[in-house]
Amino acid sequence: MGMISEFKEFAMNGSMMDMAVGIIMGGAFGTLIKSLIDDVIMPVAGHFSGGVDFGDKKIVLSEAVDGVGGSAINYGLFINALIAFLILAWVLFMMIKGMNKAKKAKAEEPEAPPANEVLLAEIRDLLKK
Repeated sequence: MGMISEFKEFAMNGSMMDMAVGIIMGGAFGTLIKSLIDDVIMPVAGHFSGGVDFGDKKIVLSEAVDGVGGSAINYGLFINALIAFLILAWVLFMMIKGMNKAKKAKAEEPEAPPANEVLLAEIRDLLKK
């Protein structure tokens, strides 16, 4: 078996494709959450905090000279990232909680017997008559 055919078999494995779809959806979900935070939540937070933009908050350690150099601790960007993480964690928690609730409800539903068992029961009942 050649290396290319072996790789093709590996890449087309069902679980590999599921993982690829999951990664792509995860990236898209991350972009959606980032937009929610940057475009919806942070402006509201800035409004209620007196127009403060957390992204601009920093502690300057050394000033730039002629536009070169300089360093700062951008704690505002960290606050934005922390808020984004907390929102993402909350959304994922709510999704998993909903999935678990749906699984539990489905597990509590009585399973219908297979069709062949239903037919055999009907035949039995007819024979009794």
